[in-house]
Parts: sequence; C-alpha cells; structure tokens
Amino acid sequence: MKGWSFMDDPIKWLEIAKSNLKRGENSSYIDLSCIRLEELCFDLQQCAEKSLKAVLIKHNIQFPRTHNIAELLVLIKKKLKITIPDDIKEGAILTDYAVTTRYPCDYNPVTEKEYEEAVMIAKRVHMWAMSLVGEGK
Repeated sequence: MKGWSFMDDPIKWLEIAKSNLKRGENSSYIDLSCIRLEELCFDLQQCAEKSLKAVLIKHNIQFPRTHNIAELLVLIKKKLKITIPDDIKEGAILTDYAVTTRYPCDYNPVTEKEYEEAVMIAKRVHMWAMSLVGEGK
C-alpha cells in the first residue's frame, strides 16, 4: 500500500466511498434527461469497491487492482475468515457498472428499478464495511 498518503487510511477510503454513494443516490437533484443512470450506477459501484478495499486496508491485506466486487469479497472472506452475508454478496452485480456501462457499446440501458436496487446494495455494502473498519474485526 505504498503511494499517496491516504492509501493506507481506511477511514479516508470510506469517506471517498461515501462521496460516491451520495453522488450516486441523489438523482432527485440531477436533471436525468442529461445524465444516464449508468453514470450514477458507476458511482454506486465505486462506493462498494472503495468500501471493501477499506476493509482490506484496515487489516493490512494486499489487494489487486480490480473493479471486481466478487473478487474483493472472496479475498475478505479468505483472509478474515468471516462469512459474507448474502445481501453483501449481492454487491457483485455492481461490477458491470465499473466498466461495461461506462463506454459506448452494446448493452441494455439501466432501468430505474435496477438503479434503485444498485442504490440499496451500495448502501448495504458501505454500512457493512464501516462496521468492519470501525470495530476492527
């Protein structure tokens, strides 16, 4: 975890994750005729990713450069020897928002229902990560 001064501070990672969450969930303040739901979902994926990386940093666990939520969850489970709750495992579906929907390509646009689900999942992952970092489990 060498590099920027905040790279080894899980609290800073959680702060940035919260910023991603707030930006992603506050669609009521945004003119959605100009912004695609995919962009908001990208922020929600980033929230989950950074939250999970905060847990790994808290426990001095090296992690690969990845946007893959499932891969991060497997690493947490393996290294911390904890059971990942099913509702947190759902975070893996956010991975597609990291790359696939960010660029012009052939995919189905994100529906409002999918967006709302992404908001709930990102919130749960963030809260779960905060509990692990805050309690030092």
